[in-house]
Amino acid sequence: MKQFFAIAFLFFSIFLVAQIKGKVTDAKNNPLPFVNIYIENTYSGTTTNEFGVYELNYFETNEITVVFKYLGYKTQKHTVNLAKQPYVLNVVLEEESYNLNELLISNADNPANQIIRKAIASKKKNTMRTDKFEADFYSKGIFRVKDMPKKILGQEVGDLDGNIDSTGSGVIYLSETVSKIKFEKPNKLREEIIASKVAGNDNGFSFNTALDTDFDFYNNYVAFNINMISPLANNAFSYYKFSVEGTFYDDNNQLINKIKLTPKRDKEPVFEGFIYIVENSWAIYGVDVAVKGYRMQQPVLETLQLVQNYSYNENNKLWIKNVQSLDFKAGFLGINFTGKFTHVFSNYQFKDAFENNTFGKEIISFDKNANKKENSYWEENRQIPLTEEEVENYHKKDSIQTLRSSQVYLDSIDKKNNKFKPFDIISGYSYKNSYKKWRFNYEGLLNFSSINYNTVQGWNLDSGFSFTKYNEENRKYTRVSSTFNYGFSEDRLRVTGQFYHRFNGFNRAYINAEGGSAVSQFNKSNPISNFVNTISTLFFKDNYIKLYNKEFVSGTYGQEVVNGIFMSGNVEYEKRKPLFNTTTYVFIKNDDAFLSNNPLEPYNYNATPFATHYIMKASVRASFSFNQKYISRPDGKFNISDSNYPKLSIGYTKAFAATESNYQYDYINATATYDKTFGNKGTFSTQLNAGKFFNADAIAFIDYKHFNGNQTHVNFRGNYLNSYSLLPYYSNSTNDAYLEMHFQHNFNGFIMNKIPLLNKLQWNLIGGFHQINVPNYKPYQEFSVGFNNIGFGKFRFLRIDYVRAYQNGYLGDGLLFGISF
Repeated sequence: MKQFFAIAFLFFSIFLVAQIKGKVTDAKNNPLPFVNIYIENTYSGTTTNEFGVYELNYFETNEITVVFKYLGYKTQKHTVNLAKQPYVLNVVLEEESYNLNELLISNADNPANQIIRKAIASKKKNTMRTDKFEADFYSKGIFRVKDMPKKILGQEVGDLDGNIDSTGSGVIYLSETVSKIKFEKPNKLREEIIASKVAGNDNGFSFNTALDTDFDFYNNYVAFNINMISPLANNAFSYYKFSVEGTFYDDNNQLINKIKLTPKRDKEPVFEGFIYIVENSWAIYGVDVAVKGYRMQQPVLETLQLVQNYSYNENNKLWIKNVQSLDFKAGFLGINFTGKFTHVFSNYQFKDAFENNTFGKEIISFDKNANKKENSYWEENRQIPLTEEEVENYHKKDSIQTLRSSQVYLDSIDKKNNKFKPFDIISGYSYKNSYKKWRFNYEGLLNFSSINYNTVQGWNLDSGFSFTKYNEENRKYTRVSSTFNYGFSEDRLRVTGQFYHRFNGFNRAYINAEGGSAVSQFNKSNPISNFVNTISTLFFKDNYIKLYNKEFVSGTYGQEVVNGIFMSGNVEYEKRKPLFNTTTYVFIKNDDAFLSNNPLEPYNYNATPFATHYIMKASVRASFSFNQKYISRPDGKFNISDSNYPKLSIGYTKAFAATESNYQYDYINATATYDKTFGNKGTFSTQLNAGKFFNADAIAFIDYKHFNGNQTHVNFRGNYLNSYSLLPYYSNSTNDAYLEMHFQHNFNGFIMNKIPLLNKLQWNLIGGFHQINVPNYKPYQEFSVGFNNIGFGKFRFLRIDYVRAYQNGYLGDGLLFGISF
């Protein structure tokens, strides 16, 4: 009996789906893509695909009026009777005829300025009634590539799992999403993903969600990579010139003004194109604007076209966004990318208020079978018909996935790639079992990153082995590895081993165990990279790195205990031994002598900064991400921090069981970070570090708090909020209390974009202040001013700062060259 009712219900449901389908073209029979199509005075609608084809599902069989609305064309209404289905309705839209006769031309003011002023003044009124709603959401995204080379930086690209052909072209991403959303301005969202489809990945989950689709031109800023200034911003007249391109009456006999947007300065974060404003209500009728990549400081992106279509409901007198499309072009290293993401909002239900607990920390959730929907589901619920290219891509990639996920195919590929060649002894070797999802890797003897030089070990190189096993469905991950380091000058081999296991992708629980023998910097933050130290030592005879030997065993466990709070604990046993210089070799010789390996006495080559000893340390740490939101997927949890709140981390360390009792101590510390963006005026960032040692009057210098100094005038780490530019590495180290402050403001072009000629450089002005407070010393301070986004064309990742340092008076100044992403 239950089966009978199920079959009957399915039949009845299919019968109720009244489908209207057809094609929309212009007078020259050119297809019109992404036409806004909806049932009059409802929020049931759809849009055409790239070839003008549409399908509109409607759940009643009465007579209805279908509206076809497209920016730049006259809106049409067609009354249809759905007694017969499917109903084929092909439509030819005529170009809109604009005129200026409706405008009152005034010598005192540009008429476009009058319209924009009224639209700005009416923003609150036009958004107040639509600031809380529920809706159905559909999204489709496609990403294409052209001219993909066979190799990039010497590495084989392959066919990207069958996505590209022999010419280096093809669709590398195609996906769809169906969801239900609840939204309350300014940024409260609750989205339930009902269906998710990714071409060539039956376990994939689309990233086409409603999370990043709120491009609201009623706001002062529209968020892209940086805040773009809306043409309806309160300060819009400082950035745009407005002109009326024409007017026309829509199907509801409402006068529509087509306003052209022209940037006053080319390098500002502004749009260009058109915004359509309804006379009297001053609501948005539609948006058709371009975003140039350099204006949003994304030089790889050439241009992005954003189009929004709004529909009018006579019953409640509201203009509501139905269709939104993002069409982009990008290029890098001769590779060209194009793509389009289309979003359809339908079946709006407006709310006076939501129930309590409607919006929580979970903002997006996926039905556990979201990626398992049958084709029949998509045929009934897909808002935008697939093009022939998309149909072929789905079919092709699904077939390729079936083939390439089979054990026979994976074993055959592995057999080819796993062949061992004699030169692999030098360069490295990997053995992979793709079907069982594990890999064995040998690092080789000679590669750029493994060969280094310091005055303790001389030339030294790293090599090692690793075994990795992973599970994509639950994001479980296990890695066992070993590292072999040999120093030629001291003639010593050191070996370390590590075991790491992540239990799942939900609370990110992990366990890590490692041990062995290694050299370590006194400052465990490793402020001096091996590469920078190698160059400074060999070419300038500046051996800044200071090392000691440790034989150790360590164990760590960590996990997110509740949303936004991550805790970890560590226990470590170390045997520490001081090291001495063993070589004086340099490339460029001068009369200067190398400094000793003792950071406390750089000119004493026999003294040691600590005695050889054993010690145990136990530590716990808690990190807090306040008001953290997250996305729940069947394969894991993805956290999204709230930029309105700081991030806080607190730790406690207990050192005990030392062979030297005076080396035992207690230590607490805390770190707070915060970033705040001020409209288009840039981003202010700060990091505060504080700590206090107890019972630590005579502890080993290793365990002091060391600050991330710099004496090399380069910063390749890219971290400017936890380091100093001119501070000698161990000059302010302390075993007492300390307070460390870092402040930086990146104007993101706000100032430079307004300076003629200089604005063509597209550099960003950055100001900074850094300070250390420790007992018995005057505060150490650095003031800096500099620029980032330096480079040429699409390569803009360089940064330069001028820095002045003070401690009990002026210490010095200098330039710092680095990278910034």
